[in-house]
Amino acid sequence: MSLMKEASSEIQRFPEANGAVGDNGKYRKMYDRIAPFYNVSNKLYFRLKFGGEAAYRRQFLDELEIPPGGRVLEVSCGTGDNFPYLPENIDLHGLDLSLGMLNVCRRHLRRWKRSASLYQALAESLPFEDDSFDTVCHVGGINFFNDGAQEVREMVRVAKPGTKIVIVDETERLASGTYEKIPFVGSHFKNRADIRIPLELVPEGMLEVQVREISGGLMYCLTFRLPGTAPQYV
Repeated sequence: MSLMKEASSEIQRFPEANGAVGDNGKYRKMYDRIAPFYNVSNKLYFRLKFGGEAAYRRQFLDELEIPPGGRVLEVSCGTGDNFPYLPENIDLHGLDLSLGMLNVCRRHLRRWKRSASLYQALAESLPFEDDSFDTVCHVGGINFFNDGAQEVREMVRVAKPGTKIVIVDETERLASGTYEKIPFVGSHFKNRADIRIPLELVPEGMLEVQVREISGGLMYCLTFRLPGTAPQYV
């Protein structure tokens, strides 16, 4: 189903998102609850750990290849915190499972005087046509999806040939050393399998597969390129 239309800050909702089960359902409910104070805690954390939010985000956003006026999709966009660091002359799309996070994102967009098309939908079933986006990225969440491999296949499906895909998430060091100790939400991250950098999720045939730890080993950044002729970026 194609939803490629003029960007707005309205949220297009898909029923399967609210009906999510398993880890998808568990973490959707958690992020709905913490959405109102998510940004305050994050900004303080980034300032203490990384010297500010911009320094943290530039570590992986500089990996993106965005052509002028290009269609850009961020999966698991949350409250849209990466959006202010992206070029303004783009067709921006953000998708997340949590309606609470997307509602905060919509308010942010109004304050930033930016526009984006927002979707509450499953990352494992992206509501876009094949070869729809010039840039596709995912920041946070894939470690705890029901089916991370399916999400990566969906990202590949909606990306144009030659596109570089960027996937960022926490390492086990951050999950066990910090997340498990946070009041009210720490229990969500206990009794689980250890986090491994998900190189096995990259489909066969992808090019330039690279992975590196960032943020002092608290996060990883996995990148790869679809076969085909990559566009020229300026």
